[in-house]
Amino acid sequence: MHMKKGKIRGISAAGLLAVPVMLSGCSLFGSQSSMDIDKPPAEVEQQMLNMTDGGAQTTTTTKTAAQTGPKTTSFLKNEKGLLAPVSLGIPEDKNTDSMKQALMALVTGGSYAKYVPKGFTGVLPKGTMVNKLTVDKDQKLAIVDFNSAFNQYNAPDERKILEAVTWTLTGFTGVDKVQLMVEGKALTEMPLQGTPLNQPLTRSLGINLQKGEGVALTNSTPVTVYFSTLSEDGVSYYVPVTRLVTPGNNKLYTALQELIHGPQQGDGLEQVMTDGTKVESVKTAKDGTVTVSLQDDMFEKDEPVPNELLQSVVLSISENAGNAKVKIDMNGESKVMGQDNQDYSKPVSRPDYINQIPL
Repeated sequence: MHMKKGKIRGISAAGLLAVPVMLSGCSLFGSQSSMDIDKPPAEVEQQMLNMTDGGAQTTTTTKTAAQTGPKTTSFLKNEKGLLAPVSLGIPEDKNTDSMKQALMALVTGGSYAKYVPKGFTGVLPKGTMVNKLTVDKDQKLAIVDFNSAFNQYNAPDERKILEAVTWTLTGFTGVDKVQLMVEGKALTEMPLQGTPLNQPLTRSLGINLQKGEGVALTNSTPVTVYFSTLSEDGVSYYVPVTRLVTPGNNKLYTALQELIHGPQQGDGLEQVMTDGTKVESVKTAKDGTVTVSLQDDMFEKDEPVPNELLQSVVLSISENAGNAKVKIDMNGESKVMGQDNQDYSKPVSRPDYINQIPL
């Protein structure tokens, strides 16, 4: 790829770091920077919990995991403390369905820890077990009953646990909401920091929550975007970030603008677009397909576009548009080829699994 101007910022995974903020008021990494904020009013936290949302994850990496079992996706913590969807090849067990296996992979040092790639860990406390897991198909509600070990977590991990469980379960077809129980009793709040659980959790809870620049918490709306980063072995993978932004703008346009703004300093994520990228238009067809038109003179005509840019767009748009198919126009060209030899000017569906990372 010939670049007419400066290369994309953060092309090295070691380049950019930031501490995302959480509505529960705790730092993801146990320390706070000048970008952190005080705990917001309780009504703001409740608003995030009340909002309804759908969606799931997308896109694959170029390398495949050395795992032989059927694929299932769990949201695991990376070395920077961020949650990411990871495709795991856990062998079939006639006594345990894939949804329960995906949850058990979240247990620190649990029975499925050997299927977790290097550099990732679960967020549930050691010894946590799933006593029962049922799905109300009419309500699209997953009800999970943990044993008492679930309560033995570290207080700063409370929100991260809720995010990992919620996003893991809502990644399965037919599940939009999650209800938590411990030893047969429904939780109305989390035991240590009191996060309210008076109604089921959805993806509107957000994940890896950050506050956008200049945004007031009491007047904000969430948008989730995907940035890329590298595993310890140099495999590219994608991390979702829910960023609180000023409400009022088109959500899909806003998502693309946040991709252009790039990751916050300090979170180890990479910039996927250049500062010169411009969003010409975002249009949704009657069949739900979203067409994104971008302009960036860094890319020469007929030259393959980096996968990280194209796949981050597909992931981010589909996450905010109910799993819609996505078409991408670049510099008015009728054909946009990625380095993976896929034509992104035609409708692209997100694949069933994301981030297949070798053990």
